[in-house]
Amino acid sequence: MSFYTMPKIYSYILKSDGGAGPNPFWDICTLTICKPAIRRTAEIGDWIIGTGSKRVKLEDGQRHDFSGSLVYAMKVSNKLTLAEYDSYCRQYMRNKIPKWFDRDWKKKLGDCIYDYSKGSRPRLRKSVHKCKNMTRDLSGQYALLSDHFYYFGREARPFPGHLKRLVMHTQGHLKIENEEIVRKFIKWISRFKKNKLYADPQRRFEIEKISGGRKALQCSN
Repeated sequence: MSFYTMPKIYSYILKSDGGAGPNPFWDICTLTICKPAIRRTAEIGDWIIGTGSKRVKLEDGQRHDFSGSLVYAMKVSNKLTLAEYDSYCRQYMRNKIPKWFDRDWKKKLGDCIYDYSKGSRPRLRKSVHKCKNMTRDLSGQYALLSDHFYYFGREARPFPGHLKRLVMHTQGHLKIENEEIVRKFIKWISRFKKNKLYADPQRRFEIEKISGGRKALQCSN
C-alpha cells in the first residue's frame, strides 16, 4: 500500500539571480551551490521557490524592487550527492560543467563546480565561486535537479495576495507544510508554462562582462 505525501515548499530570498544558483539552463533546473540547509533536507517531490530581493540593480543602472515576486520555482525530481552529480554531468549534462573562458555566458555559469574525478576530496573548477565558498557549498551535500520548473528571472511574477505568506523576509528559509497553502501554490504556478525561461537572469549584464578573471557572484545565504 502506498501513501501520498503532500510536498513541502522551501522558500527563500534569491538576493543574487545570476544564473548559477539556481541554474535553469539546458532543460534541467539545478540547485547545487548555496542554500546548503535546503539542499540537505528537501526531498523528491518538494518545491523550492526563490523570491526577489528589494533592491536589484538591472542593466539600466536603476534599483528595482522584486520583493514579493517569484523569480523561480522548481519541483525536485532528483536528488544526488555532489559526487554523483559530478559523474552525472560528465556523462549526460556537460554544459552544466563551467567553461569559464567560453564566449557563451550560459556556459560560464555551470553549477557542477566540484570535480570528484580524482577521489573523494573534490577540486574546485574555475567558476562563479572561490575557495572561500567551498565549506558552505559542500555542507549542502546534495544537488537538487528538476524537470518541472518555472524560471522568470528579471520578469519575476508578483504573488497574488493569498500566496504572500510564502515570501521569506529575512535570511534563511521558510518551510511550508500547510496542505491548503501548498495546493493553492501548485494551482497558481500551474497556470504558467513549465520548463520555460521567461526571461534572462537579473544579473546577466554583469555575467557578460566577466572575462577570465576570478570574480565570484554574491549568493544567498
